[in-house]
Amino acid sequence: MDIRAILAGLAFAFMWSSAFTSARIIVADASPLMALSARFLISGLLGVGIALAMGQTWRLTKAQWRATIIFGILQNAVYLGLNFVAMQTVQASLAAIIASTMPLLAGLATWLFLGEKLKPLGIAGLVAGVFGVSIIMGARISGGVDMMGLMLCGISVLALTAATLLVRGATSGGNFMMVVGLQMLVGCVTLTLATLLFETPHITPSWPLFAAFAYTCLVPGLLATVVWFWLVNRIGATRAATFHFLNPFFGVAIAGILLGEPLGGHDILGVIIITFGILAVQTSRQRTV
Repeated sequence: MDIRAILAGLAFAFMWSSAFTSARIIVADASPLMALSARFLISGLLGVGIALAMGQTWRLTKAQWRATIIFGILQNAVYLGLNFVAMQTVQASLAAIIASTMPLLAGLATWLFLGEKLKPLGIAGLVAGVFGVSIIMGARISGGVDMMGLMLCGISVLALTAATLLVRGATSGGNFMMVVGLQMLVGCVTLTLATLLFETPHITPSWPLFAAFAYTCLVPGLLATVVWFWLVNRIGATRAATFHFLNPFFGVAIAGILLGEPLGGHDILGVIIITFGILAVQTSRQRTV
């Protein structure tokens, strides 16, 4: 893995993790589904525009269209939609920790249901991840965390895991920027319907809201996705996924610095254990590929 890939992986992990803090700021002043729908409209149009400027087309393969629709619904609408709703009552650091368990869940699912072999190091990583999550959840539940928000975060990471497994390898074949833009527009349409059905839109204009919304549209919403596709094309999905082990650390660090969210000893211990668990699982899967 060359230095450019390493720097891209670090940048992706930071941008992905920062989305939880910006989301927490947004939902303080705007209804979550409406705000997220608007974000995907802007990011999607920008993505499609950039793709057209690059000479790409929306004449995608069947596999690419399937990936676009699945990602648009499961990742953008369900995963991020539920996270935005949950972060009205759940801290950004906790949402980031739960979302960061996706590589563990994906590793477990491929082992149990898809027949992928997992070495003892990977099994140990899964056990460590479960133990780390248990430490954090036990402390948070005893401290009075909102259970509905916690449940929404749990469902959202299951949706993200399903999306990741259902479209493995389906985004290859070129036109990657067009795929990025179109799957965001699919998320926009899905979330617009959800907004009409489940939400009374509201917004309280403020500078933090404007800054967080602009940031989430351009950085986690568009740039992080482009970096991720570039990284996967350069070093492969399995090696690229190794950088997810940084997400628990970055997620709680950014929330702590920008939002002042407190971290207890159980949180720190759990994050460390989860981090090494994710690294163990991804390293084990890398060796088996």
